[in-house]
Amino acid sequence: MKKNIVLFLTFLLFVTIVNAADKTVYLTTLEWAPYSSASLFDQGASIKVATEAFNAMGYTLVVEFYPWERTLNLAEKSDKYAGYLPEYYSDSITDNFYFSDAIGEGPLGFVENKSNPIVWKTLNDLSSYTIGTVSGYVNTKDFDDLTAKGTIKVDSVVDDITNIKKVKGGRIPLAIIDENVFHYLIMINKTEDYGKHLQYNKKSLENKMIYVCFKKTPIGKEYLEIFNTGLKKINPEKIQDDYFKKIFK
Repeated sequence: MKKNIVLFLTFLLFVTIVNAADKTVYLTTLEWAPYSSASLFDQGASIKVATEAFNAMGYTLVVEFYPWERTLNLAEKSDKYAGYLPEYYSDSITDNFYFSDAIGEGPLGFVENKSNPIVWKTLNDLSSYTIGTVSGYVNTKDFDDLTAKGTIKVDSVVDDITNIKKVKGGRIPLAIIDENVFHYLIMINKTEDYGKHLQYNKKSLENKMIYVCFKKTPIGKEYLEIFNTGLKKINPEKIQDDYFKKIFK
């Protein structure tokens, strides 16, 4: 009798462990504070929203941090990961991934040197400048289209802080960057005096919506539907706003 009870309890424990594993979702991400960062509380605003959406459906989210291009590569090719975040919408991504409903938003524009503010009305006005971008990042459709045509000249680097350094040093006049990312990097690098020399250009490119991308596979579609249902149970906008209030207080 005791042996049967032990076997039954062992079976229950096994089933519990298997069920817990089945309800754990793995996504890749990058260091892109304040939206995603291993060093921030709740791992950033976008990760917090995604975590709460999955939690609302009884799922656990685990995110793992990599450089951006490796984030994309692993999300597409590794069976471990269901997708990645955060991402801006781009038609080119829909070949391999489903876009979730929006998990947040942020203004996209340019960092410039205070000693050399750039005045522009249309993107064509920027054709005489070399603009800093981050390799692999989606920008805006018009900006990326003009870049592909060669109308806008870009100099791509591995991350936003490298572009900030280049603008401060006068090596490039502008670099494309999310405004919240810009202010966060200025805030945590006070010894570099970036705030003394740099500012956000007065004209924004676009207010960008932010998404989770799930693989275009049957399991990816299933996670997408679970996640979007979870998003409807929470308030992503309020979660992001409250998060930024704590970060930038």
